[in-house]
Amino acid sequence: MSIDLPLTIDRAAAQPMNAQLVGQLRAAMREGRLAAGERLPASRALAALLGVSRTVVTEAYEQLYAEGWLEGRHGSGTYVTDGVAADPAPGREPPRGLAGRTRRPARPGEVDLRPGMAWVGALDTPAWRRAWRLAAGMPPQQRQEPHGVPELRVALAEYIRRSRGVVCPVDGLLITRGATNGLDLLAATVLRPGDRVGVEEPGYRRARSVLEGRGAEIVSCPVDEHGLIVDGLADDLRLVYTTPSHQYPMGGVLPVPRRQALLAWARRTGALIAEDDYDGEFRYDVAPLPALYGLDPDVVVYLGTSAKILTADMGVGWLVGRPDLVAAIALRREELNDRTAVVPQHALRLFLERGDLDRHVRRMRGEYARRREVVVRALDGLRLRGDTAGLHLVVDLPHAVAERVARDAADRGVLVDPLERHHAGPRSFSGIVVGYGSAGSPAELRAGCAIVRELACAARPAPESGNASVSGNASVSGDAPVSGRDASGAPL
Repeated sequence: MSIDLPLTIDRAAAQPMNAQLVGQLRAAMREGRLAAGERLPASRALAALLGVSRTVVTEAYEQLYAEGWLEGRHGSGTYVTDGVAADPAPGREPPRGLAGRTRRPARPGEVDLRPGMAWVGALDTPAWRRAWRLAAGMPPQQRQEPHGVPELRVALAEYIRRSRGVVCPVDGLLITRGATNGLDLLAATVLRPGDRVGVEEPGYRRARSVLEGRGAEIVSCPVDEHGLIVDGLADDLRLVYTTPSHQYPMGGVLPVPRRQALLAWARRTGALIAEDDYDGEFRYDVAPLPALYGLDPDVVVYLGTSAKILTADMGVGWLVGRPDLVAAIALRREELNDRTAVVPQHALRLFLERGDLDRHVRRMRGEYARRREVVVRALDGLRLRGDTAGLHLVVDLPHAVAERVARDAADRGVLVDPLERHHAGPRSFSGIVVGYGSAGSPAELRAGCAIVRELACAARPAPESGNASVSGNASVSGDAPVSGRDASGAPL
């Protein structure tokens, strides 16, 4: 059942009509007038109601799909994404529920251990401020290049070569607003309604929503502790979305033999692989594995973002692919009137050209390695997954225990994500996801993890008669050893 909202379009306003509609719908979702799971009117019906062309509504919905506010359900319609939550009114507490189901901002005094966020405290540097000051002084452009600022593309191509071993011609690189926006542009270019697209399960919900919004039929592709299971991929998939550097959320790093098998499958079937390399720079046991794109650029589209390297507020990402495919994506982008803000592009360019980004990444590798070590030590005795790379890890817990830990941790001011939130179908894994990118300090991180450990140990089922109790390096789930290494990768 769809919901009616008081939406208005001012034809005399300077702001484009589709932008007016985006702003009103976004405000309705943020303020709770449109709740998670509610269905929006069909684009044709809403266009008739507002007296505008259907294109205005379609472009507004596409923008909100790309931002993650909306999701499509095959054959059903357009809905507010599950997990979108209204900002609580001043003085009111939000409804109780599982921590991590919504993405409300952390309140003062709370420890935010949810994944997907980078530590931004290290960015307040003279180099960072100088880049933005100089970028803001750049003269405005008469017409924006759909591929992005040329100088940034040159600087990014060189950075990606150095950091990820990906050699790409500049005409094979397009600047986006982030990895999700890049995926949306790719889908808008290569997919037709009803095309079957593989998405990891459990996996990145926003990617699933974007692809559904483009009319794709989503095929859940199971993962294991190493990442995407390649054996059994259907031959009729048009596209597969994967996170091989640090599978989201389970944390597996796709081994080289499986990467080669995935590329051989794509070659054989004619499918494309969308490689989201969202935190590929950060690995703590060995050097980062080469990107899939570097192994076979003909069948892989490489998606990157500054969100995990710097901050999501920058709103700059990149898409790398075959030059002919990138040219088609740029043309489709112009049709959609999709743009990446120019000032952040220049700020990133300046940060790159002066070597400041390389220095920042080196500092953050050390910072995240120290944070990861704090988390592993504080969660001693629990079974951990995915702690060798990225900015988060998974604590294996039975489903009922994970729910209770997430809820009780939120009551004590610690926010974590239940794994259930990342499943689209029946649960294949259970536990909680602990991020170490956004907590304010190592001491805060240690205190938050200590609460998680205390709650997990208190909530675990009592051992059956004859079984040893959990202590020291035993696993709470009783079926695997504790994962633990120091910042250099040596055992703790």
